[in-house]
Amino acid sequence: MTTTSIPTVIPEDFITNLSNDPLTTAVNFYAARLPLNDRAVAFTCDELKLTLEQASKERIGFSDRRLGKTLPSNDSAAGREIRKLLKSVGLFKPSGHEALRGCITIPLFDDNGNITGIVGRRIDRSVKADDITIGEGTMRAPIIGNAPPSNVAPVIQASEDSTTKDTKSTKPKSQDNDLTIEPNQITFTRDDRRYRIRGLERNTNPMTLKVNLLASRDDLVHLDTIDLMKSCSRASFIKATATELYVDADTIKRDIGQLLLKLETLRDQQLSETTTKPKPIELTARERDDALALLRSPNLLDRIVSDMDACGMVGESTNKLVGYLAATSRKLKTPLAIVIQSSSSAGKTSLMDAILDMMPPEDINRLSGLTGRSLYYLHSDDIRHKILAICEDQGIREASYALKILQSDGELRQLTTERGNDGRMKAIQYHVEGPTQIMLTSTAMDIEEELVNRCLVLTVDETKHQTDAIQSKQRESFTTNVASNNDRSEQLRRLHQNAQRLLRPLKVHNPYAMQLTFPNHKTRMRRDHLKYLNVINTIALLHQHQREIHTRDGIESIDVERSDIEVANRLAGEILGQSLDELAPQTRRLLGLIHEHVDSESKTQSVSRHAFRFTRRDIRHATQWSDFQVHKHLTRLVDLEYILAHRGKRGSRYVYELLYDGEGSGGTPFLMGLADPATLKEPQSFSP
Repeated sequence: MTTTSIPTVIPEDFITNLSNDPLTTAVNFYAARLPLNDRAVAFTCDELKLTLEQASKERIGFSDRRLGKTLPSNDSAAGREIRKLLKSVGLFKPSGHEALRGCITIPLFDDNGNITGIVGRRIDRSVKADDITIGEGTMRAPIIGNAPPSNVAPVIQASEDSTTKDTKSTKPKSQDNDLTIEPNQITFTRDDRRYRIRGLERNTNPMTLKVNLLASRDDLVHLDTIDLMKSCSRASFIKATATELYVDADTIKRDIGQLLLKLETLRDQQLSETTTKPKPIELTARERDDALALLRSPNLLDRIVSDMDACGMVGESTNKLVGYLAATSRKLKTPLAIVIQSSSSAGKTSLMDAILDMMPPEDINRLSGLTGRSLYYLHSDDIRHKILAICEDQGIREASYALKILQSDGELRQLTTERGNDGRMKAIQYHVEGPTQIMLTSTAMDIEEELVNRCLVLTVDETKHQTDAIQSKQRESFTTNVASNNDRSEQLRRLHQNAQRLLRPLKVHNPYAMQLTFPNHKTRMRRDHLKYLNVINTIALLHQHQREIHTRDGIESIDVERSDIEVANRLAGEILGQSLDELAPQTRRLLGLIHEHVDSESKTQSVSRHAFRFTRRDIRHATQWSDFQVHKHLTRLVDLEYILAHRGKRGSRYVYELLYDGEGSGGTPFLMGLADPATLKEPQSFSP
């Protein structure tokens, strides 16, 4: 096909006219395009028996797909708005393509001479298709020859799949019978040509349409894997197929164009089905009552640990409870992240499994690894307020940065470039909204500092006593009671999963927050402090069915109670704290003597313990220890953060502050600097 070089001038108010009167403006636009296409001119003269002057007078035109290219970009609001209007009147198909492309356009008029519709007649004689009618009305002379009848069928509604309609019948056209969908393939037949398509279901991106395409004609075949969304890929396939099948290239080009539109529709249907949100699981009345009974249990936290014991996870009481709370925190704005650390085969994966088994499966994303940019392409609904569990921290090396940002900021943003529909590169921003609860396992002895700062680290018990308990449980699993034990375990897991489904993401208000204290001698304590506060909030959230629900500024919330802080203090001491057992006997003895000295002198001088400062000379004088002994053990206490060193006012002289406040005398882990819940003042009662 050849075209003349007559330029087409588009008026500045073209878009405005198209918005006000789309049919008339489109008719005039098509009429201006007719003289520019030799095949359209020939069809007008040969088939319609009209000269160009007569055609121009009757505003006969040709749709050469130029209308869509003249509109503003679909990326702009104006472009989307005008395309929406043109779809509503039938000028554009729901797929976004021009309905009359490749057709001679003949306007329809009402009794007053106004344009109320358009008939499109294909100029390609090899394509057996009905005329396309948009709108309704009648034709007027001097259309002669092979003209359509004067009474034209009414417009097809925009909600239908096609704008084509039989002008001789009001019955809707039947579905395409040249496309056959089979379990593993799709076949598309045109005359003696057959196309077999495989791999359509693998296309999960609306910007691609990569398929395995086999074209055949009699005993001739051509097979290739192409992306139908790429013009260069289509052109290469069309040229090779035309050569192999001994068919005109224009014929293959029409086949591939029609196939593209059909496959594009099928792919979009598949994508819409896969992105449909799953229906929430509905609980029976019995399941709901049992789950509420668990959530309202006065010893709920003890029930969690004992039920996990009954499900086969022995020991690890603190780790199980903290892991359960961390998984529950997915419903908060700032979830807790955890890393389960142990040597190989010590049980870190078993602990993760035990925790995840208590959570609803629909809230869990369990992965073996992540690529560097994979998180940026997730849909926000896939991770928002869900658990992202990854076995082994080696699987996140490429995506560690994205995970850290997701944990800290609760969202991910990335700006990259992609090729647009016009072939030009453009900037695309990917935005994934969280928050998500992250759960990892690791065999590393020294975990990355950036990761530790953002996570609670659970260390698996590797003692002989724990090994004996595990082996005993393993032997029990080989007894005759294994079936009944499995049934009981499954019942407990479903009970906790249903209980989790009944937890609402309520806002948690801590009326004691301003009275709480926390260590502040290291910058790392800034993040540890947030972990501590979130542990308190998670404990309160878990007990929401035992609390009064308040409404503040239209938002439902519950309040933290003293008991929540008591539990959080104990858990924080075991997870974030330390133990006197890490001190040598003489070092522990010196710590006790310093504690007594600071306690006595601070009372004598009427200053707080944290404001009292002392020197090594003061310690030698109070303990009667040698300088070597004091220097050696005091240095150890500073390294382990029991004592904080301050530079004094006279050059290099140091003074010291005692951080230790007598905690952990029984050998249990502790975290220094936490407020005693018993000393907290009662907050003022809430008044709505």
